Amino acid sequence: MVKIRLARLGAHKRPFYRVVVADSRERRNGPFIEILGTYDPLKDPSAVTLDQEKAKQWLQQGAQPTNIVKKLMRRAGM
Repeated sequence: MVKIRLARLGAHKRPFYRVVVADSRERRNGPFIEILGTYDPLKDPSAVTLDQEKAKQWLQQGAQPTNIVKKLMRRAGM
């Protein structure tokens, strides 16, 4: 199954995330299919950038977003 989820980047105690499309069986920071955007929780307010067209395409193809990514998509205006 293909999932839309977060991959963690950044330094120790300074998280930064990519919103990626990946196979659900792969590890969190493992290989991914495509990058859809970024999420920076340390900015005030937290910054979410998302390529909405690509995300809609993946959702139409059956990709399942995780709960946190669903919330980020709503915040980004999807």
